[in-house]
Amino acid sequence: MPRAKVVFIGAGSAVWSSTIVVDFILTPSLYGSEIVFVDINEERLNLIYDFARRYAREYKADYVFRKTTDRREALENADFVINAALAKGHSYYEVMRQISEANGYYRGINSVEWNMVSDYHTIWGYYQFKLALDIARDVEEKAPDAWLLLIANPVFELTTLLSRMTKVKVVGLCHGHLGYLDLVKTLGLDPHEVEVETLGFNHVIWLTKFKYRGEDAYPLIDEWVERKSEDFWRFWRENQWNPFDIQMSPAAIDMYRVYGLFPIGDTVRGGTWKYHWNLETKQYWYGPSGGPDSEIGRQVYYMYLDMRLNEIKKALANPSRPLADTVEPVKSSESIVPLIDSIVNDRRATYQVNILNKDSIPGIPSDVAVEMPAIVDSKGVHRMSFRELPKKIYNLVLRPRLLRAEWAIEAFLEGGRDFLFEWLIIDPRTKSTEQVNKVIDETLRIPGNEEMAEHFK
Repeated sequence: MPRAKVVFIGAGSAVWSSTIVVDFILTPSLYGSEIVFVDINEERLNLIYDFARRYAREYKADYVFRKTTDRREALENADFVINAALAKGHSYYEVMRQISEANGYYRGINSVEWNMVSDYHTIWGYYQFKLALDIARDVEEKAPDAWLLLIANPVFELTTLLSRMTKVKVVGLCHGHLGYLDLVKTLGLDPHEVEVETLGFNHVIWLTKFKYRGEDAYPLIDEWVERKSEDFWRFWRENQWNPFDIQMSPAAIDMYRVYGLFPIGDTVRGGTWKYHWNLETKQYWYGPSGGPDSEIGRQVYYMYLDMRLNEIKKALANPSRPLADTVEPVKSSESIVPLIDSIVNDRRATYQVNILNKDSIPGIPSDVAVEMPAIVDSKGVHRMSFRELPKKIYNLVLRPRLLRAEWAIEAFLEGGRDFLFEWLIIDPRTKSTEQVNKVIDETLRIPGNEEMAEHFK
């Protein structure tokens, strides 16, 4: 029997998957496990399968790798299921974004307050919601004791949906909370002597505890803002090349000033329309690229994915060159493999997870997924208790974000055109009823959207 059976759905995303493969290779305590790659794109599937087998050989890592396009067959008796799948791929959503912008909705009808992230698809994510729920129901049938590790966006909506609609043990995972390390680096602190806590919803988390050497470190942020931020931003604007380099951006500091706690990771990408009216506005708050979700930043991201994919292809085509020359043999900061290791080998540790609240954070409904630290060991994921978030953040940030999440979930479950219409009629970009109906009609007429059109009929 393998030490653990891990099924990786959506493994054809080779750039992301190669990172997870290397984490497995560098985790000897999981050697003897079986990893099954699943994807509907056979070319991409073969690529990650070949990469994993060769990397394992180079490092003499004892894993059994399999590949298949048959998801249900793969899930039989799985211990862990990683869902990284994006239904229809990036290009599909870019088509809907183009239609939205042609009708006056900059960056798409899906972009709303506190959800300006380009690949966090909610109201137009019908196929993504359906795929995630289908996978969860397959897990419920084929591997009822398995852990479903959800890394496919939108983590907030999908963790909530799947936890409500199935009996599967769902844990949403995201690396956005690691943005605190950029804060620590900028302040010149030793990360080993920092204690942090971040709470909220996925992509909407706040630094609720920040200590350095046992003392409150928030005054260090205030000092940096007062004395060093302007010089930092001047250099940053002249040298920014990575659109994701926004943790210490003017937007982050402005959110801190307005809401009273420091925003961490992808939270900075959200906010209200104050930061997102147009490209010029985005560039003011997020630098020359306009951040990762502008028309510039998104294309830079796609170019990076293509570049890394081509590098992996070239490396595999050259059997004399070690794959480590292309993908470094260094563990990432992703929590997926360590969390699996904690459960399989009873390595008790604390992880940032997305799970149903169940009264862990006061004021938030129990059946809503929250992002928070939790203790993980062989017995599972153990919630902790936290203090209530400040009223200003709860009322002005979390409640509006939760409203949109519940709206998107209900739209998926119930269907009907009214959900789309009401979503848009309150949008500040909307100028008329005709504009709303036109963008809905054109979106639902996209080839391949026939099922979605019927759902929202």
